[in-house]
Amino acid sequence: MHVLVTGSEGFIGKNLVITLEKIPGYKVSTFNRDDDLEKIDSKIVGIDTIIHLAGENRPKLKKEFEIGNYQLTKLICDTVKKSGKIIPIIFTSSTQAEENNPYGKSKLAAENVLKDLQKNNKNPVIIYRLPGVFGKWSKPNYNSVVATFCFNIANKLPIKVNDPKKTITLVYIDDVINSFLSYLEGSLTKEKIGHVYPEYSISLENLANQIKQFADSRNTLVTDKVGQGLKRALYSTYLSFLPPEKFIYSIPFFPDDRGMFAEVLKTKDSGQISVFTAFPGITRGEHYHHSKSEKFLVIHGKAMFRFRNLITNKKYEILTSSKKLQIVESIPGWVHDITNIGDHEMIVMLWANEIFNRDEPDTIAGDVEDE
Repeated sequence: MHVLVTGSEGFIGKNLVITLEKIPGYKVSTFNRDDDLEKIDSKIVGIDTIIHLAGENRPKLKKEFEIGNYQLTKLICDTVKKSGKIIPIIFTSSTQAEENNPYGKSKLAAENVLKDLQKNNKNPVIIYRLPGVFGKWSKPNYNSVVATFCFNIANKLPIKVNDPKKTITLVYIDDVINSFLSYLEGSLTKEKIGHVYPEYSISLENLANQIKQFADSRNTLVTDKVGQGLKRALYSTYLSFLPPEKFIYSIPFFPDDRGMFAEVLKTKDSGQISVFTAFPGITRGEHYHHSKSEKFLVIHGKAMFRFRNLITNKKYEILTSSKKLQIVESIPGWVHDITNIGDHEMIVMLWANEIFNRDEPDTIAGDVEDE
């Protein structure tokens, strides 16, 4: 399929073109604001589908709304008519098409000229009235408040929240692109109105606080639930605004004569990840837990784990090394320790099911050899 993407240098356009170029069977042509309008005819020759993203939403002059939104769309429609071909068109409008402002009026006018093409020429058209779109490669102070907040907070610049309780509706760029792809693949051919799912709602106050929390996590080491939904999308967007020199950050670590210990990552409800080392012959641990559990993974070296049941005094030993990756779990009610039985420094990854609480540590000293 040969697809023409207008506005390919914009936020949505960049994400769309990068995606299409990696999918076998698609050929992509582009049309941008630097291209000569008179060449639109040659751009449309041989095209199977047009994804019309180009437009003006923050021009210097009000008349540019009509030029960039309505007149460009009309030119595309007239060119399609003149070609005599049936060329499906995906058009990104805006929820502001329902508003009485220059931007909304120009988008509504563009929608109407597309609907005329659909009615009079049987040309398939799908119109997306998009709310705020956010994601990587968006522009701060231009595309969305999400981009502005992410950019400023990532770069330690102040943000201004004029109406903290105001709720905004958002869609994530990956979901927008996936909806476009569904249409291109034919699953939305009977639709006239495009939809992007899911839509998210959040207050400006909560949005700002959430993004600040992402930034603070490098100091607290506590990560939020960033694996799905709105938080996943916002976290990805926030990270995309970090400058290269901030791709790296330090964490506190505590060396002593046994080796080193460092907390790496903490979660609000699923514990924490740490790392520690031990020099040859060194034993670490020598304690037990009433409820806490841990998972140990030796990623360098050789280790001997020893256990003793507090009630029965039953003992057990486990030998493991980085040559065969195995998880060793500490069990509540069993004293346990770990000894480096290799010739080199041992490195161990450790997950505990709860964040270490110095006031209530649930870590009680004990000796595996005691009876």
